[in-house]
Amino acid sequence: MASVTLTQSRPMRRNRKDWRGWGFVGPFMIVFLAVLVAPVVYAIVLTLFRQQLVGGSGFVGLENYALLFQDPKFWESLFRVTLFLVVQVPIMLILSLLAALAIDSARLHGTGFFRIAIFLPYAVPGVVAALIWGFIYGNQFGLTGSINDLLGADILQPFSSDWILASIGNIVTWEFMGYNMLIFYAALKVIPADLYEAAEIDGAGQFRIISGIKLPALRGSIVIATIFSIIGSFQLFNEPNLLKALAPNVISSYFTPNMYAYNLSFAGQQFNYSATVAIVMGIITAVIAYIVQLRGSRQEVR
Repeated sequence: MASVTLTQSRPMRRNRKDWRGWGFVGPFMIVFLAVLVAPVVYAIVLTLFRQQLVGGSGFVGLENYALLFQDPKFWESLFRVTLFLVVQVPIMLILSLLAALAIDSARLHGTGFFRIAIFLPYAVPGVVAALIWGFIYGNQFGLTGSINDLLGADILQPFSSDWILASIGNIVTWEFMGYNMLIFYAALKVIPADLYEAAEIDGAGQFRIISGIKLPALRGSIVIATIFSIIGSFQLFNEPNLLKALAPNVISSYFTPNMYAYNLSFAGQQFNYSATVAIVMGIITAVIAYIVQLRGSRQEVR
């Protein structure tokens, strides 16, 4: 009887690491380090120095941060964008949510037209949108001036100190309402139709369907839209910077933190202090956005 000896070949251990995965991730990591990490590190390094009249740039440690926390212009601009965020963002998100619910409902005719019409302002560049509304707000040449002439009194004053923040908020809402509406509408379209059928069988009305099905399904998208809106509010720059030429006595060079950093850098040649403003605002924005995301995630778990 011939005996057959079976030999099992053991898999050879790889003594060296497989670097093929980095071949796919490598290009992204290079771009990520070059366009994000490197500029942030360079900005942080700039905050540790100060340009001096004698001796050039000198190391000052955290003195720029200490000076910033005592700067009334910075606190005024930060308070202004915070007020803008607290008032404008809820209004914009509520309007976007109502528009998404209306378009998603079967009772609204011409949903395709309304969806495009509401989203269309987002396709307009921010600079062009600010110029359009600047012309509308103009007291001497715009629609506002024509209405005031018709009424025989300067009733509408969008460029006054009392109304300038509301005027800018109107522009931002007009620009980004369609963007947030599309986020909510996309979330509504992925809700299973079985839920609606079960709700109708149980005799639920439209308001019950909205409160019991649609709004809970929109919780994640609301958190995302809120985070984006918070970041956009703290980055407010284009609208006030372009309207400054029309309202120079109302919109100052430090109207928002971004305008303050921009003018410090390009007009005042204070690059180190400007970088300090940018880093501090980045930290504040990141912390608030993280808190909103964390609270939103906890609510979803519940």
